[in-house]
Amino acid sequence: MVNIIEVLSRYDGVARAKHLAAAGVSDFQLKAAMSSGVVARVSRGVYALPGADALLVAIRSLPAEPACVTAAQFQQGLWVLEAPAWPHIALTHSRRYEGFVCHRSAAPPTLMDSVVQSLRCLPDLDGLVIAESAVVLKGLPLSGLRRRLDGRNDARARRIVAGIVPQSQSIIECMARFLLRRAGFHVESQVNVPGMGHLDLMVDGRLGIETDGAGFHMDRTSFEEDRRRWNVTTRLGIPTLVVSYPLLRNRPEEFIAMVHDTLDRLSAAA
Repeated sequence: MVNIIEVLSRYDGVARAKHLAAAGVSDFQLKAAMSSGVVARVSRGVYALPGADALLVAIRSLPAEPACVTAAQFQQGLWVLEAPAWPHIALTHSRRYEGFVCHRSAAPPTLMDSVVQSLRCLPDLDGLVIAESAVVLKGLPLSGLRRRLDGRNDARARRIVAGIVPQSQSIIECMARFLLRRAGFHVESQVNVPGMGHLDLMVDGRLGIETDGAGFHMDRTSFEEDRRRWNVTTRLGIPTLVVSYPLLRNRPEEFIAMVHDTLDRLSAAA
């Protein structure tokens, strides 16, 4: 006998009756789970575990499925700059729902579908971080992504995809690279530095950029490793700036000005 909790968990805690039945959950099991409080009926034909995500409950109760950036939020580990003002949903019909951004697509969208939707729908940087994380973290093939974007109206999306670096290590690195390239700098990613490892970014072959995510650098081991890396680049004569997510997200002009100023000073000192 299938476990109804396990089945619901495969749907992130919210599933329709037809999906439960297809997974082998009997009507008797469903009623017993509801009687015991293990499962709740949240709308007609939709069931959820206690504590299920309220947004997902609302979407599947329409009925619809998460799409675009909202689907990326539900894909474990994908990079998302910020939650959208309105949730994005996938529908197999042309009906519209107030308070939602509606995408006509297969439901549920595949990872590829959600990435393509993000590239077509969102601002350049927002689409890039989702697409790059899908390639880096989920193994989404770049070749397949390019094939999906071969339409006449996909020139902008193809340009964004051309900026994806499969070796990227973080959303901060992705953001910094995007801002630098947009400002006209030549940027290399994950540059091997003898004795150090890989430098996140190298600008115009002269200036290193290390991205600092506080959540990954709070333990003592990481703290010491950061200092070791800094000391190696200093000894090798590679000036390096360390940048954070708040700087890149909230003050991108300040970041670009800082890079310009540093490169100007290096040229003057040469």
